[in-house]
Amino acid sequence: MLHLLLTLCLTEAPAICAERLLPLPPQEDCEAVAVPHIETWLSDRPDLRPRGWRCGAAPALDLAEIAPGLLVHTGANAMPDPQNLGEIANLGVVIGRDAVAVIDAGATRAQGEALYAAIRARTDRPVSHLVLTHIHPDHSFGAEVFREAGAEIVAARNFAPSMAARAETYLQSYRDQIGAQAMLGTRIALPDRVADAETIDLGGARLRLEPVATAHSDSDLVVLHVESGILFTGDLVFNRLAPTLDGSLQGWADWLAQPRDLRAIVPGHGPAPLPWPEGADATRAYLALLDRQVRAALDAGEPMSRAITAPPPGGDWVGMSEAHPRNLSAAYKELEWE
Repeated sequence: MLHLLLTLCLTEAPAICAERLLPLPPQEDCEAVAVPHIETWLSDRPDLRPRGWRCGAAPALDLAEIAPGLLVHTGANAMPDPQNLGEIANLGVVIGRDAVAVIDAGATRAQGEALYAAIRARTDRPVSHLVLTHIHPDHSFGAEVFREAGAEIVAARNFAPSMAARAETYLQSYRDQIGAQAMLGTRIALPDRVADAETIDLGGARLRLEPVATAHSDSDLVVLHVESGILFTGDLVFNRLAPTLDGSLQGWADWLAQPRDLRAIVPGHGPAPLPWPEGADATRAYLALLDRQVRAALDAGEPMSRAITAPPPGGDWVGMSEAHPRNLSAAYKELEWE
């Protein structure tokens, strides 16, 4: 399939340029509609200046089929940096008889475009839904591409207010971590509606959405592919990359303790799929350690400044030296008020 690819530069930094994909309906002739489509797309983007366009092939993410019609892109096992472009989260695609749904959109517009190109390489069925498992940039910043492609964006109730409160901080922080060129064209897309406990039917493929009380974050949402029994946990489960606490330690541990009839899970980070419940054992063990360390500090009357120096766990967690002090701080603030 030919895609409309527009070369853009930052208005305030003309040396920073990149090629961006603008989704078109599969049946449209790229050459015939390119100019008016580009003009419309640029009309509310004064921060960008065009430098030419073409119709051609686009970079596409790797997708692995883990069950019929259920595909996963596995993110880099690392913290966000200029080398991995922030593309560290696991992303899902579900292809039904009538439509396609996407589970998490990636870290930037560029990654969202590459995920969209990978879908279009497999099917021309409409992308009807994008489900966001929580607000963190590595999972959500590619969302605007799918809205442009016609998808309805759904997320947990707290997603919109939480993202609105953090938007500028998140955009600047991620730009600092991965670079301005990688972030070029990236804008935050808030959900079109709140996801209830509901089922999305794509035709022979059903997704059951389950909003979660505050746990890893205050906007967690898990997605069950009914036909396979595989659950996309978002960041309620980490595999090899260090967990990060941005919600409630107690709520997270409680969710992980619930019995579930599942065939497997796709964690938010790390190789997938994993068996359930043992695939979440490392995350459970880490949260239990975090709980013990913070309670010991509180019982000893230690201030937070000392509590956050507790040693991180051993093992092969990536990024733990950076994540553990922040997690201790978040857990301390929660548990000191019990």
